[in-house]
Amino acid sequence: MKNVLLVTAALLISAGSALSDSDWDDTLAKARGQTVYWNAWGGDERTNAFISWAGEQVKARYGVTIQQVKLTDTAEAVTRVIAEKAAGKAQGGSVDLIWINGPNFLSMKEKELLHGPFAAGLPNARFLDLGAGSAASVDFTVPVEGYESPWRLAKFVVNYDSARVQAPPKSMKALLEWAKANPGRFTHPDVSNFMGATFLKQALIELTPDRSVLQNPVSDANFDTASAPLWAWYDALRPNLWQGGKTFPANGSAQQQLLNDGEIDMSMSFDPASAAAAIAEGQLPDTIRTYSLEGGTIGNISFVAIPFNAAHKEGAEVVANFLLEPETQAHAQDISVLGSFSVLDQSRLDEQQKALFVSLPKSPALPGNAELGETLLEPHASWMTRLSEEWAKRYTK
Repeated sequence: MKNVLLVTAALLISAGSALSDSDWDDTLAKARGQTVYWNAWGGDERTNAFISWAGEQVKARYGVTIQQVKLTDTAEAVTRVIAEKAAGKAQGGSVDLIWINGPNFLSMKEKELLHGPFAAGLPNARFLDLGAGSAASVDFTVPVEGYESPWRLAKFVVNYDSARVQAPPKSMKALLEWAKANPGRFTHPDVSNFMGATFLKQALIELTPDRSVLQNPVSDANFDTASAPLWAWYDALRPNLWQGGKTFPANGSAQQQLLNDGEIDMSMSFDPASAAAAIAEGQLPDTIRTYSLEGGTIGNISFVAIPFNAAHKEGAEVVANFLLEPETQAHAQDISVLGSFSVLDQSRLDEQQKALFVSLPKSPALPGNAELGETLLEPHASWMTRLSEEWAKRYTK
């Protein structure tokens, strides 16, 4: 028992010690009247609408205003914070909250551009699994250590038309056999696009002889050994792809359109609710179903972080905490709203809170949390860059 307590204490310290009720009351008091400039990718209207809804809620509850700064690339906000630090602006920065992941988080953490650690000090952090190695404690292999707070879950899934495919392949090896038996009926987005690169990473994790090396930065030596089975597999797959593997849809949306048009039988997504939402909007036939691969699929959590010089740190913490409310997470998981699966540890919820998720709208195309299976950690960010470069060298000559 003593060892358990010591480990628990160490985890809380590493992520930022929990605040007392009086400390959080002080944060709420200072936050009232603040405007939080939330820098977030603005390319998805459903996400923009959710952020607008969140703004209405925190304004009514806490007197905090959210002003979304819509980005085309998260690096825009990171660059702004870097410039402010270079100019000696240690307070009153223009960025209060950033939707951030992976390399951008690593860059800010290494340059000491982040406020915190603050995550475990949020009252709603009690609903999270912040244990070492959990999805909420690691961002693309980089330990979070309390410098960002989770708010939505993404996970690789496969969508297929059940009217044409009776037994969809549940592994990358099975996919190769299926493609050979059904030439031209499968493709993936161009690997220059995030979705296409994720497909390669998923195949790499399954096929590599030692997936543990993927948690370390890529090198010439480990890349050649780890990726050799992938290229052998892909060489056999490519001739059986749509249009002979000579051209690829530009992104996930273009691939979904091919599925809707009946040109292919399967597509892929990093959003388990995307197919159900598309069916509801008339963008896919109602025979589409979604599933996860055996052995698990790549998943990652979207986080929010607060820059070191944020002008409204208290307001930003209030927003981050609101995003972890069970009611907020259930609202976000509603496929008519956003369809993002919850980052909360369901075992930490009481029965009333669990009921919020049970009562959400259902769809035959919407998998349950248990059906999604194990969430596999993303490889180190350097692997995606190297895979994309190698794929382009091999297959786009």
